[in-house]
Amino acid sequence: MESILHLNTMSISVLSTIIFLPIGGALLLPLISDDRAAKLYSLLLTVVVMILSVPLYTRFDPGLSGFQFVEQRTWVESVGLSYLLGIDGISLPMILLTTLFGPIVVLCSWSYITKRVRAFMACLLLTQGIMVGVFAALDVMLFYFFFESLLVPMFLMIAVWGGPRRIYAAVKFVLYTLAGSIFLLLALIALSLKAHTFSYPVIMMLNLTPQFQFWLFLALLAAFAVKVPMFPVHTWLPAAHVEAPTAGSVILASILLKMGTYGLLRFNLALAPLASVDLAPIMVFFSIVAILYGGFLSLAQTDIKKLIAYSSVAHMGFATLGIFTLTLQGNQGAMLQMVNHGLTTGGLFLLAGMLYERSHSRELDVNAGLGRLMPAFGFFLGLFSLSSLAFPGTASFVGEFLILVGAFNLDWRVGAWAIPGALLAAAYMFRLFLRLTWDAKGNKSLARDLNFREWLSLAPLAILVMVFGFYPKPLLQIMDPALDRLIARLPIVEGSQIAAHMQTMVHSIFN
Repeated sequence: MESILHLNTMSISVLSTIIFLPIGGALLLPLISDDRAAKLYSLLLTVVVMILSVPLYTRFDPGLSGFQFVEQRTWVESVGLSYLLGIDGISLPMILLTTLFGPIVVLCSWSYITKRVRAFMACLLLTQGIMVGVFAALDVMLFYFFFESLLVPMFLMIAVWGGPRRIYAAVKFVLYTLAGSIFLLLALIALSLKAHTFSYPVIMMLNLTPQFQFWLFLALLAAFAVKVPMFPVHTWLPAAHVEAPTAGSVILASILLKMGTYGLLRFNLALAPLASVDLAPIMVFFSIVAILYGGFLSLAQTDIKKLIAYSSVAHMGFATLGIFTLTLQGNQGAMLQMVNHGLTTGGLFLLAGMLYERSHSRELDVNAGLGRLMPAFGFFLGLFSLSSLAFPGTASFVGEFLILVGAFNLDWRVGAWAIPGALLAAAYMFRLFLRLTWDAKGNKSLARDLNFREWLSLAPLAILVMVFGFYPKPLLQIMDPALDRLIARLPIVEGSQIAAHMQTMVHSIFN
């Protein structure tokens, strides 16, 4: 265990602090009577959490094997439960992404939310702490606790502050997630019975039978596929995105969806490697379906948020494709796609919310041409649109390129089927950009360029999109050793064998 867990050597418990500081802060919000003071308090708290998370990166040692910044305390000793936190190169980028978006979602809600402001800010702070907990938990039941707890503030965010069909969207989101989580709970209980503990590092050492791994993989997949969301369990996503307030859409796109791909890496590949190889062809098939399906549906949308929502189905399809190529390049690309999709799609949803505040409509026709009257808005829209279609020099290009390299290394036909998805992304993102920016119908009465607060929320994302587009090394440096260890757990199988297995399965599906 000493070689796997590297205990925290800092004077403060960093992970516990950035988890419970926002959660505790949310509980104190009812004591603040003024809405503006509540906003300032929430902004300050999220900025402090973001600053406190920086040492996780600066003091992270990629050369160490296992988990770092570990905090371990006895929780319920009689059943083997412990309060166990730690990070590696897979969880660290997700935690930093989460803390980055903390201040941003507060800023984008500043004028958007006008009723029950303190309650809304409390929901934002709760989601912030809980999401970090999901990525930091190393006790599987603690992971499940955080994973499920997130439903409460997200449900409230959609159901109370959402659009006209907010109750429908919120209930659908919860039902889909709960249905999958039942199987996750069963899988974690089964693992704990095998290991006589809920400690993830101990569970990793289990030598599970192929049959057990098969059913474990399916049970875990039921939960994580909904979160990604993979086709065909994606239908909750467009409704949730469209009805959620801007902050809710940003959290969903930038962080919550990544919990699905994070779960696939952390649990499916790591704990069921034999099943991952056996079922990789099916996963690759459904990933390609998601890429093409999401692309075609995005191309048909006139609602801006629905277009971006369906594009997330396609982009996350690339992430799952990269994971189940079972190659280092594919998994590098998947991790980069997870981070870069968060930055890019988060920026697009911020822009959609800013348009809605001006026109009170999400329709392309109503907002057409506003970009040419708002040059700063047009700049950010152009940058995030180019990143979304994976234009060279933007962050998404690097991740998508590595995913395609992994796909072609698996089999050239897999890569060839993914290429049309990239072309569709260019089509629907250029359509969005051209309609909003160059259409001659721009309504001057709605045109009001970005203010300082909006600049402040968009600028960090834009900078990172460009930096990671040209220099992804800071991300690759911390994630590569963890991905190397993950790939090393997989049985050695030639790509041609997996491709042949996939062809057989696909043939049986269609015949």
